[in-house]
Order: sequence, then C-alpha cells, then structure tokens
Amino acid sequence: MKLAFSSMGKDLQAEVDPRFGRAAYFIIVDKDTLDFEAIPNPHTQAGGAAGIQAARLVVDQGVEAVVTGNCGPNAFQVLQSAGVQVITGVSGSIKDALPSVKAGLFEKAEKPNVGDHFGMAPAAGGLGKGSGAGRGRGMGRGGGQGQGGGRGGGRGQGGVFRKGKN
Repeated sequence: MKLAFSSMGKDLQAEVDPRFGRAAYFIIVDKDTLDFEAIPNPHTQAGGAAGIQAARLVVDQGVEAVVTGNCGPNAFQVLQSAGVQVITGVSGSIKDALPSVKAGLFEKAEKPNVGDHFGMAPAAGGLGKGSGAGRGRGMGRGGGQGQGGGRGGGRGQGGVFRKGKN
C-alpha cells in the first residue's frame, strides 16, 4: 500500500506539513517496504485550486491514502472521488508518524477538516487607498493605509508647470 504524506521536506525525517494543497513536497511511502520518493509540489504558490491540483498529482501516483495535517473541501472531494483515503490531524516527523499510521491509530476522515483557502498566505501589501496633493508638473505623493495593511500611493493633482506663472 502506498501512502502520500504532505511534507515540509524531502525525506522521512521531515515534518508532516499541516497544509495538503500547499505542502512543499509529497513523500510517497510504500508502507510495507518503507521505500519512499519525494515529489515536489508545483502548486504551492498557485493563486487558486492548489488543493485540487495537488490531489490530482497524488492520485496519479497510485496512492491508497493521504496523510496530512489538514485537508480542505476541494482536495477532499477529488481524493474521495478517486477512492483515496484521507487521514488528517497528523503532525510530527513522517518517520515518527508512520508506525501509528501503519497500526491504524488514525481514523480515516469522513469530511474535510478545514475550509476553502486554509493554506493561503495573505496577499502581500493588501489593497491600498491613497490620496495626495501635487505640486508643479502634476507630481504628487500620497500615503494611505489600505485594507489588508497595504500602503497606497496617491496621484498628484498639480497643475501644469509654466515658467514664471506658478
């Protein structure tokens, strides 16, 4: 039986990643021989659908179960539709978690344990709103705090610079 662990690293010493869709790697382990392969997850920085794409990647490896910290609804649906068991709530190193998984100490998840977009980092910068008054040649500076902690840049509203008239 092949297991796929969401992983923060490339080997069995690595920690189980609490995020499924945005895990750095998937460690595919044959639970009988303990042979393993590390597969980089190319979907870690995806703007959306990371869980779906990661689930498809894992399904294509022929695994029978996924072992992770958390699994959202979209990835869960893809995995469940492919007949792949999902085991959530796992933490620590893969090496330490493997005997417990093999012994059946973790229950198969019946539903996702986190909502959509669980593993997404907040957008850098956020939305900014700025205002400012310009001087000469329409140059201006604006500063304003925006939603999400972003800093906005304002547009100057200066008039046309004419020599001797300003």
